[in-house]
Amino acid sequence: MDKEQLFGDAYQPREIAQRVQNMGVAKARADVWTLLLLAILAGAFISMGALFYSIVVTGSSIGFGLTRLVGGLCFCLGLILVVIGGAELFTGNNLLAMAWASKLIATQDVLRNWGLVYLGNVLGSIGTVALVLWADTGGLADGAVGDTLLQIARAKAGLGFGEAFARGILCNTLVCLAVWLAMGGHSVTDKILAVLFPISGFVVMGFEHSIANWFFLPYGLLAGAPDAVSFSGAVQNLVAVTLGNIVGGTMLVAGVYWLAYLRSGKERAA
Repeated sequence: MDKEQLFGDAYQPREIAQRVQNMGVAKARADVWTLLLLAILAGAFISMGALFYSIVVTGSSIGFGLTRLVGGLCFCLGLILVVIGGAELFTGNNLLAMAWASKLIATQDVLRNWGLVYLGNVLGSIGTVALVLWADTGGLADGAVGDTLLQIARAKAGLGFGEAFARGILCNTLVCLAVWLAMGGHSVTDKILAVLFPISGFVVMGFEHSIANWFFLPYGLLAGAPDAVSFSGAVQNLVAVTLGNIVGGTMLVAGVYWLAYLRSGKERAA
């Protein structure tokens, strides 16, 4: 990479669209074990961000908004690790819809990627739950951290289907925009800064991320007293939020940018 590339301006939106499309083709062609292993990593990374958030907001007395802002910035750890460290995250991979819309990959390629990555993300999240329970991280602050995690899980399981679905749409719009902005950067610093505000924003505004919820909800079901967290409510949340995430990522980000920059087909062969 020459000096101009390293220190130059960010890629322009049209260039980002091409880069995201090319990335989608590469992800669709990745082998099964690469996808699965990197997806497990992503599930663990997002779970660590969720745990970081939960610990930081526990016992905070700086006010509702500031507490959520600080916690949201800490939650960014998850996507920073995914983007910089390299991992496969289901919500970010909804951007494969751009390559699909350009007919560079088939529907079965998209579904294969999403299925394997979602499975890996779930395994990584639940594995992290097991380690957190084993480590008794919930016992920090005389058990207050565990109480915070249970409170979060109860609130998520208590959401109605429509509410969770809408929050899922809004969440993944911001997550995919974070990935989009990170694709516009040249340096590690550029990419980290690109992630911070969209991700902390969705946390502050109370939106719902399906993979993070695969950490919060299983933790609540396993760590809480019987019936402390509704099992049916947890399942409903995961279904509604996953569907909402797909709509937000594919239609409101990938779809809009594809229509804006790639629908003519001039950039498809790059």
